[in-house]
Amino acid sequence: MSFRHKKKVNREVEELTAGADAKQAVLGSLRALYPWMSPYHSRPIRDYAFRLFEAPASRPMPEIRFRAFTKLLDLIRKAATRNGLSADAASEICRDFQRRRVLQTGPHLLLLMDPEAYYTHVFSLLGLSAHGCSTYVSYAVSTVSLVEKPRKGPGWLTVGGKPVNVFGLSRSRMAGYNLLAGPGSYRFELVPTEPNLQGDALARLRSLLPKTQFERPAHAIKAANLMLWPKMFAGRFAFLQIDDEDIADLVADHLSDADSWLRAWLLEDSKLASNILAEIDRLVAGPWSGWLPRGTDFFWFYENGKRLPLRLAAGELVHPATGMKVAPFSAPEILERLANRTLIPNLLLVFLVLSILPGVRVLGGSHQPVYYPLMRYVVRRALEVAGVDADLLQALARDDVPGAWGHRVIECDDDPFELFLNGRNGAKSDIIERLGDISFAEACGSMKGFVSDPSWHELHRRLRQGLVTPADAEWACS
Repeated sequence: MSFRHKKKVNREVEELTAGADAKQAVLGSLRALYPWMSPYHSRPIRDYAFRLFEAPASRPMPEIRFRAFTKLLDLIRKAATRNGLSADAASEICRDFQRRRVLQTGPHLLLLMDPEAYYTHVFSLLGLSAHGCSTYVSYAVSTVSLVEKPRKGPGWLTVGGKPVNVFGLSRSRMAGYNLLAGPGSYRFELVPTEPNLQGDALARLRSLLPKTQFERPAHAIKAANLMLWPKMFAGRFAFLQIDDEDIADLVADHLSDADSWLRAWLLEDSKLASNILAEIDRLVAGPWSGWLPRGTDFFWFYENGKRLPLRLAAGELVHPATGMKVAPFSAPEILERLANRTLIPNLLLVFLVLSILPGVRVLGGSHQPVYYPLMRYVVRRALEVAGVDADLLQALARDDVPGAWGHRVIECDDDPFELFLNGRNGAKSDIIERLGDISFAEACGSMKGFVSDPSWHELHRRLRQGLVTPADAEWACS
């Protein structure tokens, strides 16, 4: 072996060792924060999925939670009907969801054959099938940019190992623009970065996608996923994907109800909203900093295809960079802007109406297992300071695993679209069952979403030094 080759091999071994150590550090941090996960690390990944989709213990619901859950079920039924599912399928989805109360919230709004989406759906189906379910609801975050990393994000797809520009947009029309950008004109152009890369795979993909024009990129991907689901998963599960436009309608339903908790306490009683923002600011300044930033106050503002942050000041939602008053923080004005999509709920408000109020377990990616418990803490503290809703506070304290890591749990090198072309995907093979037999430690691979993230390195350091601990008040709602 030459000196140069030996040096290369040694470097690769060092990188593998460093990767293994980094993975073990992350798993150690997860075990510290979520002790109940420990037994699953040596068991088949199916067992972990089964636990996450296990129905919570049946308890009496406080009135606030019952009303919020009823509104969520109404949204799910309407979305199912709007997406072309039969009345029977919509009812079955609602029945299953009412029994399970578990929602996959990890994937961004991506085409189903994107590996990040595909393998997360496989994981969810593992848990649901283990419980004998045949329906699946997933929330797909759509308040994200078309490009999240170089040639990565909803605006890009890898086909045959090569990047493809999904909508054929120029760099200037992608950088800084959002999936909810619009109105505009978006088609599935599928433009390869290498002009000669056409081939059968790209032609086949074009044949599977809608040929029509869409006002927003999010609308195009949602329509495509409706067509792709039965091909990728053979109709084994009735599938419903909701996104941030659906959540805007759900928030509007709350705010249209004069007796709703959200309208009474968040908008009409200014103390709770200001308490929530003050608690977020305290987190930002404390040892749990970096996980729940104050990106925008309750809503994002959409203007000229861009997503802009807002600040709540003196009863107005204000664009901080310009000082422009976007809307009064009151129901009529916010309802109007939710309807025309110039306001979209931020992640805190999303989780308030999807999970915290209705009591739904949410499964997310590498950041959600930390920031979601902190969100729950912020809401709990704001309620305590305001001295309201003892029933809701008690319900929050009793929640069984309110959130957990459930996105990108399976890390697999097999390209989903190639599996489909070769007849080996979830539609025509036992891939769900086969992957379910793999151990947790093997299924999660290198955990690259964690080990490449400075936030997890910093959290591991803080846990090791005792700067943050699972006994902290901030972690009491995990």
